[in-house]
Amino acid sequence: MSSVSTVAGKVEVRLRWDPSPWGQQPRHLDIVAATYSADAPHGRPVYVVNSASRSPDGTINMSRHSESGQGYGYIEVMVLELDRLAGSFARVVVGVAIHQNGGARTFGELSHARTLVVEGYKELLSDDFTGVAGSTAATVAEFTKDASGAWEFRPMVRGFDSEPAGFSAEMGSASRP
Repeated sequence: MSSVSTVAGKVEVRLRWDPSPWGQQPRHLDIVAATYSADAPHGRPVYVVNSASRSPDGTINMSRHSESGQGYGYIEVMVLELDRLAGSFARVVVGVAIHQNGGARTFGELSHARTLVVEGYKELLSDDFTGVAGSTAATVAEFTKDASGAWEFRPMVRGFDSEPAGFSAEMGSASRP
């Protein structure tokens, strides 16, 4: 798998994790996507999509959502139709945030957490968050538009210590050392 892949159109970001042990507060994770304009690809997001919202034009939305981890396989799925995204956008960053209700939780405390990014049957990224085990949120993917207008995918697994609202504001910032 190369680190940069050209993507033609529809991409899915999938997420799974095991439910909390009996008697513990449910573990709730969310996939979050932030869109950035061609004028400010590392500035503030134009809009953010998560389980409570979708993009204004319907090109980025959740097709599956879980608040507890219960279910089979990948229980949370976000669909990105990059080929339909307006020409004014040049970058989309996708991440995962852990809700912090009931106390601080990190990826290292979750069992069987995994994200998968696919285009059709082609796997672009599979990650189990071990590289960001001490984090409460992580980016997983970056999609950028090249000079010809084609979208490129880059794996971007970076950890953050943020709750979901703060994470959506900082997830697209320039890379940290």
